[in-house]
Amino acid sequence: MKEQMQQRLAQLKSEFESGQTAMAELEQERANLRDKLLQISGAIKILEEEISRQEDTLFTTVNHENNARANVFG
Repeated sequence: MKEQMQQRLAQLKSEFESGQTAMAELEQERANLRDKLLQISGAIKILEEEISRQEDTLFTTVNHENNARANVFG
């Protein structure tokens, strides 16, 4: 009986160690994924701001051209 308990104890300790290793790997993967998502989020923000800036510039340019035409023909 004692030998069976010792074998079971050794098995459980081995499983526990494997679980801890897997948990550490998953935590590292989680940290890497979090960092990657932050990078992607930053890139999205920059691109959205740039698109908005270009749209504002285009809108302003078109308005100035329309105003200039109105002044010529007005």
